[in-house]
Amino acid sequence: MKLSFTLLISVFFITIHHTESLAQHQHYHAPKYESGWSSSTSHPDHIVLNLAEDPATSMSVTWRTDTTVLQAMAEIAIATPAPKFWRYATVYTARTEKLDTRNVLQAGAVNHYHSVTFSGLLPDTTYAYRVGDGTHLSEWFHFRTAADQEKPFSFLYVGDAQNNILDLWARLIREGYRKAPDARFIVHAGDLVNHAHNEQEWHEWFKAGGFIHSSLPSIPTPGNHEMRSRTEAEEAQGKRFLSVQWRPQFTLPLNGVKGLEETVYYVDYQNTRIISLNSNEDPNIQTAWLEEVLKNNPNKWSVVTYHHPLYSASARRDNPDLREAWKPLFDKYRVDLVLQGHDHTYARGHARPNSENIVDGVNRRSNTGTVYVVSVSGGKMYILEPTGWDAFDDVEQDRNAENTQLFQVISIDGDRLSYASYTATGELYDAFDLEKSPDGKPNRFIERSNEAIPARYHHNTIPYN
Repeated sequence: MKLSFTLLISVFFITIHHTESLAQHQHYHAPKYESGWSSSTSHPDHIVLNLAEDPATSMSVTWRTDTTVLQAMAEIAIATPAPKFWRYATVYTARTEKLDTRNVLQAGAVNHYHSVTFSGLLPDTTYAYRVGDGTHLSEWFHFRTAADQEKPFSFLYVGDAQNNILDLWARLIREGYRKAPDARFIVHAGDLVNHAHNEQEWHEWFKAGGFIHSSLPSIPTPGNHEMRSRTEAEEAQGKRFLSVQWRPQFTLPLNGVKGLEETVYYVDYQNTRIISLNSNEDPNIQTAWLEEVLKNNPNKWSVVTYHHPLYSASARRDNPDLREAWKPLFDKYRVDLVLQGHDHTYARGHARPNSENIVDGVNRRSNTGTVYVVSVSGGKMYILEPTGWDAFDDVEQDRNAENTQLFQVISIDGDRLSYASYTATGELYDAFDLEKSPDGKPNRFIERSNEAIPARYHHNTIPYN
């Protein structure tokens, strides 16, 4: 018995030593993709749904083919269990756009992008659709329209995918879909890819999400990595432009700031207004539009997304121009939740409400102003700012993390918003609830991070460097 126990202990320490050695010395081999791997064909690919301005009665879909497809179409029908539901399908002729990027840095492709906005749909109804040219056709996908009234729903939110998209981000987005299969859309808070115009990286993004992109509408906002020079001459001059693929491959609402189309916009979804801002551009040219959208918001909840955080989570990063331009409006119009990326760490905290707005007899800590979140979903990791948000008097950081891929599930049910952040392996990492208070008072804040796993940092996880 003594010999067996000694042997067991020896094996245990040998295993631990072997694991540590691998962690310290093993080099990661990223997949290599051969030339032509990301090329389009006559068969539709890169199929992605986007919410239209009225998601209760409309939905947009975009896809890619090679240039042999000159006229494309989409079919849609109410989905039923009967396999020949397609007998009642309506056919839409697609808008086709040629994108020639052979002279664009890291692009080098010629594709046709096709788009359709389905309209006149029934609210809160599951539809089946497929796209193609009548001969080369996709499989049938399902989506559900929004209800035309307040009703419980959930959505996903992810920070930067950016690096090792197919080999490392794929597991994260698929775990998110597994955890929240009834989610109604996904908010992508910028840096979907690393190099704005890189055809291979965009192909990785579409491959990683697969049918999820085709079934769960995306609400993307551009990050700094979606802004790059298109030519060497522009690079020498320091000029940067939005990814040449962005507007052809997404069909987003056109209700934003002129000149920033499909990067600044909003969608109303079942008593919630979701607003995308473009933090790559001058925030001051967006403030008048933002104030109108917030002031004239008929919905109960307001959620804003953009890329660069108002309060940075990582060391040696700050965005005072954004904070000065937008935070007064977030405070004035009681924005509930702000979803950000960029910092490749995790931080969640809240703005302190004005003392005159506190409900009498209720502890100040039980009420909150806007809740700010910074998150990362891809494989690139930075170091947290050691002092958190201590330099700011008007905001408090409640939970943070390093070296951890995360996705978030946000659920809204009447007067309650529930937030949960999960790791790529499905553990609950952070959680809180917001409850609407009567008479326009600040939201009631319910901290639930005590339900989650212990905090993760570089020092207690597998070494990143």
